[in-house]
Amino acid sequence: MASKIRDFVKEQGQILAEQASKLRAGPMKAARTATARSAARIKALKDPIRAVSRSSVKLTAISQSTAARLIQLQEQLVTSALTDAANQLERAARADNVKDIVKDQSVVLRATRERIVSDITQAVTILRDAGGDVRKVATHTYDSVTGKAAPAAPKARQARRKAKRAVRKAPARRK
Repeated sequence: MASKIRDFVKEQGQILAEQASKLRAGPMKAARTATARSAARIKALKDPIRAVSRSSVKLTAISQSTAARLIQLQEQLVTSALTDAANQLERAARADNVKDIVKDQSVVLRATRERIVSDITQAVTILRDAGGDVRKVATHTYDSVTGKAAPAAPKARQARRKAKRAVRKAPARRK
């Protein structure tokens, strides 16, 4: 009987050992599979990350060129304002009477208003161009990262003119 008990314990020990090895192998296999998938995902991120970094470089260039253009515009504004002020003072010094100064002042105010409108137009143009460039970079980056192209804008339909048809008049009714 003791030998039967030993055999039974031995069999049960082997069964438990097999189950333990299966339990050990299962999580290891799952961990290996998960690790392989993670590695594949990380490798798949390489191209989108490159696209985003290229876009960052392009956006930096756009930002710098826009800032440079705005600084040049500011320099032109300050220079023209100082020149106009100096010219106005010179004209005031040469004026014979107050009437000439006031008349000259009205001309200067009109010219100043036109200059301000022109300067604002230039600033808006610079910013609009920068915005367009940023939109192009963003669209290209989105297309590169997602692999999807943005839907194309539908083409505007041209209205067709219907040909005029000759209209027959119905004959007058008789009573």
